[in-house]
This record gives sequence, C-alpha cells and structure tokens, in this order.
Amino acid sequence: MTKTPVPAASRRALLTGGLALGAGALAAPRLASAQAAWPSRPVTLVVGFPPGGQTDFAARVIQQGMSTALGQPVVIDNRGGAGGNLGTEAVLRARPDGYTLLAANSSSMAINPHTFPGMTINPLELVSVGLALQSSLVLCLHPSVPAKNVDELASWIRSQPKGVDYGTAAAGSMSHCAMELFRSRIGNPAMESIPYRGSGPAMQDFIAGRFPMLFDAASVVAPFLKSGQVKGLLVTGDKRAPAFPEIPTAAEQGVKDFSITSWIGLSAPRGTPAEVVQKVNAALNVALADATVRERITGQGDEPGGGTAAEFDERVRRDHARWGEVARAANIRADG
Repeated sequence: MTKTPVPAASRRALLTGGLALGAGALAAPRLASAQAAWPSRPVTLVVGFPPGGQTDFAARVIQQGMSTALGQPVVIDNRGGAGGNLGTEAVLRARPDGYTLLAANSSSMAINPHTFPGMTINPLELVSVGLALQSSLVLCLHPSVPAKNVDELASWIRSQPKGVDYGTAAAGSMSHCAMELFRSRIGNPAMESIPYRGSGPAMQDFIAGRFPMLFDAASVVAPFLKSGQVKGLLVTGDKRAPAFPEIPTAAEQGVKDFSITSWIGLSAPRGTPAEVVQKVNAALNVALADATVRERITGQGDEPGGGTAAEFDERVRRDHARWGEVARAANIRADG
C-alpha cells in the first residue's frame, strides 16, 4: 500500500504538540491524567477577611485535616477588604484548576450582591464545594434593657420616645439584615442602625452601653454571654444552640419565618473540573469528621458542616434570594 506523505508543516505541528492536538483525541488522555494527579502542589485557600474572625477561624480549623487528606499543604491567604468582595473577586479571576479556593461566607455570597451599590462581580458564578460550619445568630441585649422575651422587648422599643439604636458589624452585614428582618416581624417599631467596622468594635461599644441591642453569630457573642456582660433573648436557628440551651429560639417566642444561620463553606472558580470539586469536598468531609476539629468548632458556639457540593449550592442560592428580598424591602446598603 502506498503511504501518503505527511507535509512538513503537519509534521512540525505533531512534533511540537500544537493546536492540532488541542482538539484531537490525544489531548483527552493527557487532560484526564493531569486531573487524576491533582493536587501535585499546595492549594491556596483565600479568606476575604483579616485574621481572627469567624471566616478565618473556619479556614484554619479545617486546614490541617484537608492538607492530610489531599496530601498537599493548604495555604491560607487573607485578602481582607470590601466586606469580603476582594477575596471573592480574586477567586473568581483565578485559574479553574483547583489550586485556588475561597472560604466563602453567607454575607459575602448571599448579601453583598444586594447591598453593595455598583458591585460588578457575581459570587454565584463560583462553584460550590461544601459547607464547613454554620452558626445561629443570637439577639443580645444590654443588661439594662428590661425585657425577658420578644413581646416585652417590642413593647419596650415602642415606649422609647426616639426609638432604639442597634449595633451592626457593618452596614449591609448579616447582623444588619437580621435586625431589619426582626424589626419587620415585630411590627416595624422605630429602630436605627449604628454600623461598625467589624464585630469586635461593635461589641466593645455594646458592652459599654452605647446602644442596647445587636445580632451576631453565636461564636462571636459566646464569651460575653458566658461572662454575663450581655444577655441573650433568642437564637435564630431551627433549634436551640448547643452552646446556649437556655436561650429559646425565635419560633418558640412566636416570631414566624425567622430561621437564620450564618455559614462558611468552600467555593472554587467557575470551570473547575467536577473531579477536583469532588476531591476537595471529600477532603473537607474528612477534616470535619475529626473529633478534635468538631470540638474546636462546637467550642466556638458553631456547628460543624459537611455534606455534598449540591447541598451547599442549594443553600447559597436559597439565601441569596432571601436576603435580596430583605435588603430591597428595608433599603439596606453597605454604604448606608
């Protein structure tokens, strides 16, 4: 049989692995091999907040367990700014190869898109990987407030001639949105937000008596509840928080449709291979199965996460829709 000669240009393309291979059958095994080898180097976990907060804690508590499960170091990269938006943007623009992940929280993923004017990034473009931890919020009162339940608190607020101020970790934050939703549930009495630059400064002024009430995550308020510096009126979860079994839920006090949890999970750039997402999810679940990790999480007043990527994605999208409705109804803005 006579062989058809291969032109010189074609020979060069085959020898150099040019574009002809990129769309051909030989490319698929090479790509599959690269994915099967993942990870072959350290994985970066971006935290869109400074060290010391709840999101940073979540990243660090799963760091070692995930490193062990993946066989590569997991490196924390704190990129604080704009309510977590800078970290989110960095991961949105990262290569979708599994080596850059985001420690995503409920504020940056589900609230910021509705409260930051002119926000040009869309966190929902990220790929959901898995839930790391979750936490009820606690409605805390200064000890000077003469209220032992929601009805008494609502009556007290309405009795104040100029209304009542409340503190928030930031304008447009989860604590801000939660209080506005609560206000709508008790008849919209006169209340005004005092925004701070973080939970720490807000808590300092709260303890000093500069305002009488605030919402924040259970892990944030736990030390102050235990010391008696503040008192807890309700928790926002479907059940009482294990760390505060004496504090009733909102539902137990007749507040309807007020089940709220803040959460932190892992997300990846859009286009990250499904096989890699599955491996990261599996490593996260391995880390969360460790008894020491679970004790550290519950010791902070949080609850360990876990589960599938699809379950986490459903939560992200459900909360995104819900907080959008709240932000529009109360005209909540991050610069307000």
